[in-house]
Order: sequence, then structure tokens, then C-alpha cells
Amino acid sequence: MKTNAELKAEAKALLQNRWKESILMCLIPTLLTILTVIATFIIIGALLYFFFIFFQDYMHSLESSSYVSTDNGGSSGSNAGGLISGLIAAFFTAGISWTFLDVYRGRIATIRPFKDLVRGFRLPYALGIVVIYLLSVLFTFLWSLLLIIPGIIKSYAYSQANYIFYETYENTGEVPRYLDTITASRQIMDGHKGQLFLLDLSFIGWHFLCWLTLGIGYIWLNPYIYATKSIFYANLPKE
Repeated sequence: MKTNAELKAEAKALLQNRWKESILMCLIPTLLTILTVIATFIIIGALLYFFFIFFQDYMHSLESSSYVSTDNGGSSGSNAGGLISGLIAAFFTAGISWTFLDVYRGRIATIRPFKDLVRGFRLPYALGIVVIYLLSVLFTFLWSLLLIIPGIIKSYAYSQANYIFYETYENTGEVPRYLDTITASRQIMDGHKGQLFLLDLSFIGWHFLCWLTLGIGYIWLNPYIYATKSIFYANLPKE
């Protein structure tokens, strides 16, 4: 297995002379990321503002010896909304990742940005993405009931299932069983989960810079990450 530095170097070589097509292919996920970053800054700013106003009112109430009552209303996020957004992201991620994998393996030489982006929405890939996503979320959740760490470990173990589903169908013309793809992912990731985790950590500095630009930097970072992770899968031992 190649080192993470070697994988990232190969990703840069793959993207050379393909940056325009790669950026366009990743455009929709990147725009969603930028909107998420902006929304996060707005939420943080609003919380800081209301905390500052509350703190001022509280200090004023102490000075005037008046009683101030506050009503803290709780809000719960929609799990269904998170599940649906994660599924939509899985469709786009699959199309992008498979395209970079095909380029790396030499199956295709040209990226067709908008056509390749929606590859995952076609049958039988679409059904495979849905079922694998739901099963992975379920298994990860069940492991997370023990502790957070086992859930994170299992999410890395199942991370290659979409690649396996795609390559199995492309190579044999047969739709693999969904549980088999998850099991195969767990098997080929045995001994490599730590490397993928460290690979994710190696992008933290770039994520920080992207946040400083309100997400604009993801225009270049997202293709780099997708390409690197596709090359990671391609170099995993498949015995």
C-alpha cells in the first residue's frame, strides 16, 4: 500500500490539465459546502450576538437588583432531514469518486463534468447507493450505541462499499448483493482504517484555510480530496 504522501502526489498528477473539468464536476457539492460554511458562520454570529445581549441585560439586572427570568426553548434537529441530505450527498459523491477512479485506472481520459456527476442516479447504481447508505448508517448507529469510537471505526470500515459495488457491476455485469459489498469493504479496510483516518487528518489545514475564505477554497479542495480517496481505494489490496 502506498503512503498518503504518494497517494496525494498521484491525485495532483491526475488533476493536472483536468482542473477545469474536475471543478465543474464537483460544483454542486462545493456550492452546498459553501452554503453550509456561510450558514455556520451566520449561526455562530447570531449566537454570539444574542449571548452578548443577554449578558448585557443580565449585568444590568444585577445592578438594578431586578429579577430577570429567561425562557430557554429547546430545539431538536430533524434526523430525517439529515438522513435525506446525507443520501443526496452520497449520490453526488459516488459519481465523482467513480469518475476519478476510472481516470486513474485509464478507463476514460476525459471528464464529462455534468454527465459524470449524475452517474449515481442511474440504475442499478441508484438502488445500490440507497441500500448501501442506509445499511451503513444503520450499522454505524448500532455500533455507536456502544461508544462513539466504535461507530467512527465502523464508518471507515464501510467507506469503500460504493466503490466495490461499482467495480463489481462494471467488471461482471452482475449486481452484487448489498451486504456482500459492505462485508467486502470491511475486509479490505482491515489494517487500513488508520491510514484513511490519517489521510483525512492531513487535509485539516486546507479545511481551515477554506473556512477562512467562507468556503470558496473548496472549489479546489473538493476535487483534490475526491481524487485522493479514489486513488486510496484503487491501491487497497484486494485479496
